[in-house]
Amino acid sequence: MKVNKLSLTFSSVPENVTIARMLASSLGAQLDLPINELEELKVAVSEAVSNAIIHGYSNNPDNFVTLEFEASSEKLRIDVIDQGCGIPDVKQAMQASFSTDPERMGLGFIFMQSFMDELRVQSEVGKGTKVSMVKNLKNIYPSSH
Repeated sequence: MKVNKLSLTFSSVPENVTIARMLASSLGAQLDLPINELEELKVAVSEAVSNAIIHGYSNNPDNFVTLEFEASSEKLRIDVIDQGCGIPDVKQAMQASFSTDPERMGLGFIFMQSFMDELRVQSEVGKGTKVSMVKNLKNIYPSSH
Protein backbone atom coordinates (compact mmCIF):
# COMPACT_ATOMS: atom_id res chain seq x y z
CA MET A 1 0.00 0.00 0.00
CA LYS A 2 1.43 3.33 -1.08
CA VAL A 3 1.60 6.00 1.63
CA ASN A 4 2.14 9.69 0.94
CA LYS A 5 3.55 11.76 3.80
CA LEU A 6 3.73 15.53 3.97
CA SER A 7 4.99 17.73 6.77
CA LEU A 8 4.87 21.50 6.99
CA THR A 9 6.15 23.64 9.86
CA PHE A 10 5.12 27.26 9.83
CA SER A 11 5.03 30.38 12.00
CA SER A 12 2.11 30.66 14.39
CA VAL A 13 0.44 33.55 12.58
CA PRO A 14 -3.24 33.60 11.54
CA GLU A 15 -2.35 34.08 7.87
CA ASN A 16 -0.94 30.56 7.79
CA VAL A 17 -4.32 29.01 8.60
CA THR A 18 -5.24 29.66 4.96
CA ILE A 19 -2.12 27.84 3.77
CA ALA A 20 -2.94 24.87 6.02
CA ARG A 21 -6.49 24.80 4.57
CA MET A 22 -5.17 24.93 1.00
CA LEU A 23 -2.72 22.10 1.63
CA ALA A 24 -5.48 19.96 3.17
CA SER A 25 -7.76 20.73 0.25
CA SER A 26 -5.07 19.90 -2.31
CA LEU A 27 -4.29 16.58 -0.66
CA GLY A 28 -8.00 15.78 -0.34
CA ALA A 29 -8.49 16.55 -4.03
CA GLN A 30 -5.66 14.13 -4.92
CA LEU A 31 -7.59 11.50 -2.96
CA ASP A 32 -10.72 12.33 -5.00
CA LEU A 33 -12.72 13.43 -1.98
CA PRO A 34 -16.15 14.83 -2.84
CA ILE A 35 -16.61 18.60 -2.46
CA ASN A 36 -18.52 18.31 0.84
CA GLU A 37 -15.74 16.12 2.30
CA LEU A 38 -13.11 18.62 1.12
CA GLU A 39 -14.97 21.44 2.85
CA GLU A 40 -15.22 19.45 6.09
CA LEU A 41 -11.52 18.58 5.88
CA LYS A 42 -10.60 22.25 5.45
CA VAL A 43 -12.73 23.27 8.44
CA ALA A 44 -11.26 20.55 10.68
CA VAL A 45 -7.69 21.52 9.76
CA SER A 46 -8.29 25.25 10.13
CA GLU A 47 -9.92 24.73 13.55
CA ALA A 48 -6.97 22.63 14.78
CA VAL A 49 -4.37 25.08 13.45
CA SER A 50 -6.31 28.08 14.80
CA ASN A 51 -6.49 26.42 18.23
CA ALA A 52 -2.71 25.96 18.22
CA ILE A 53 -2.13 29.61 17.31
CA ILE A 54 -4.80 31.21 19.50
CA HIS A 55 -4.91 28.94 22.55
CA GLY A 56 -1.58 27.10 22.43
CA TYR A 57 0.54 30.15 21.74
CA SER A 58 -1.76 33.05 22.75
CA ASN A 59 -1.24 34.53 19.27
CA ASN A 60 2.52 34.83 19.79
CA PRO A 61 3.97 34.76 16.23
CA ASP A 62 7.44 33.64 17.42
CA ASN A 63 6.35 29.99 17.66
CA PHE A 64 5.75 27.22 15.16
CA VAL A 65 2.94 24.83 14.28
CA THR A 66 3.63 21.54 12.51
CA LEU A 67 1.06 20.03 10.19
CA GLU A 68 1.59 16.40 9.18
CA PHE A 69 -0.42 14.43 6.64
CA GLU A 70 -0.25 10.71 5.97
CA ALA A 71 -2.46 9.47 3.14
CA SER A 72 -3.06 5.96 1.88
CA SER A 73 -5.87 4.37 -0.11
CA GLU A 74 -7.61 3.54 3.17
CA LYS A 75 -7.27 6.64 5.31
CA LEU A 76 -5.99 10.17 5.70
CA ARG A 77 -4.35 11.06 9.01
CA ILE A 78 -3.68 14.67 9.93
CA ASP A 79 -1.66 15.77 12.95
CA VAL A 80 -1.46 19.36 14.15
CA ILE A 81 1.33 19.81 16.68
CA ASP A 82 2.37 22.76 18.83
CA GLN A 83 4.78 23.25 21.72
CA GLY A 84 2.50 25.73 23.42
CA CYS A 85 0.94 26.00 26.86
CA GLY A 86 -0.93 22.69 26.65
CA ILE A 87 -4.48 21.90 27.71
CA PRO A 88 -5.00 21.32 31.45
CA ASP A 89 -8.26 19.35 30.95
CA VAL A 90 -8.67 17.87 27.46
CA LYS A 91 -12.07 16.37 28.25
CA GLN A 92 -13.40 19.77 29.33
CA ALA A 93 -11.80 21.52 26.34
CA MET A 94 -13.59 19.13 23.96
CA GLN A 95 -17.04 20.00 25.32
CA ALA A 96 -19.32 22.22 23.26
CA SER A 97 -19.11 25.93 24.07
CA PHE A 98 -15.98 25.61 26.23
CA SER A 99 -13.30 28.17 25.42
CA THR A 100 -10.51 29.90 27.30
CA ASP A 101 -11.17 32.95 25.10
CA PRO A 102 -14.49 34.75 25.74
CA GLU A 103 -14.47 35.99 22.13
CA ARG A 104 -14.65 32.38 20.84
CA MET A 105 -17.63 30.05 20.54
CA GLY A 106 -15.79 26.91 21.68
CA LEU A 107 -16.90 24.73 18.76
CA GLY A 108 -13.51 23.84 17.24
CA PHE A 109 -13.25 20.35 18.70
CA ILE A 110 -16.95 19.75 18.00
CA PHE A 111 -16.38 20.51 14.31
CA MET A 112 -13.28 18.29 14.24
CA GLN A 113 -15.22 15.43 15.84
CA SER A 114 -18.19 15.70 13.50
CA PHE A 115 -16.18 16.13 10.30
CA MET A 116 -13.55 13.45 10.92
CA ASP A 117 -13.91 9.75 11.72
CA GLU A 118 -11.43 9.83 14.59
CA LEU A 119 -10.12 12.61 16.82
CA ARG A 120 -7.45 12.19 19.47
CA VAL A 121 -5.98 15.01 21.53
CA GLN A 122 -2.77 14.52 23.48
CA SER A 123 -1.65 17.44 25.60
CA GLU A 124 0.71 18.21 28.41
CA VAL A 125 0.65 21.52 30.27
CA GLY A 126 3.75 23.53 29.46
CA LYS A 127 4.82 21.18 26.67
CA GLY A 128 2.18 21.42 23.96
CA THR A 129 -0.62 19.64 22.16
CA LYS A 130 -0.99 17.13 19.35
CA VAL A 131 -4.34 16.86 17.62
CA SER A 132 -4.67 13.72 15.47
CA MET A 133 -7.57 13.42 13.05
CA VAL A 134 -8.40 10.52 10.75
CA LYS A 135 -10.71 10.37 7.76
CA ASN A 136 -11.48 6.78 6.73
CA LEU A 137 -11.59 6.78 2.95
CA LYS A 138 -13.28 3.38 2.83
CA ASN A 139 -16.34 5.05 4.38
CA ILE A 140 -16.48 7.43 1.42
CA TYR A 141 -15.70 4.91 -1.33
CA PRO A 142 -16.48 1.47 0.13
CA SER A 143 -16.18 -0.45 -3.13
CA SER A 144 -13.40 1.35 -4.98
CA HIS A 145 -10.72 1.55 -2.26
